[in-house]
Amino acid sequence: MIFYTADLHLGHENIISYCNRPFSSVGEMNETIVSYWNAVVRPEDEVYILGDVLFKINSTSPLYLDRMNGKKHLIIGNHDKRNLKIDRFRALFDSIDNYLEVIDEDRRVILFHYPIVEWDGYYRGYYHLYGHIHNNDNEANRIMQAVPNAFNAGVDLNDFTPQTLTQLISRNKDKVK
Repeated sequence: MIFYTADLHLGHENIISYCNRPFSSVGEMNETIVSYWNAVVRPEDEVYILGDVLFKINSTSPLYLDRMNGKKHLIIGNHDKRNLKIDRFRALFDSIDNYLEVIDEDRRVILFHYPIVEWDGYYRGYYHLYGHIHNNDNEANRIMQAVPNAFNAGVDLNDFTPQTLTQLISRNKDKVK
């Protein structure tokens, strides 16, 4: 099975208030995300993480992903760039890309950390999954709400759990063209 997620921000204490996450501490947030992930993802599943996995790690930081099931593929987000300099972070991924097109049950899906208003295949019914803009009430989220077949895979909007494409489509029925 293939899953998608974005903007985990593991280890990022300020993300709790920034996105109004329902956690009392960064430790609770980290452990909840790991637990929810492992409740749905099996070791043989593929998971595309659309950026911003961890916040400011160093050589001794816990990485959490090593405790999470599945084959992990990173679509690089703005908070991942400095982490990619650390060998043990890079080693957690089966692939690392800036932008990727995948086929999921005969459906073409464009993966990018940032939301795109029009993408390759837009007029042919391809899907676009993204992260970056979280659940904030801002212009970018308002614009993307009007874009058909584009879905925010971020944890803040998806119960802190990786989602299948079918689940993301179901959560966004009004945006499917």
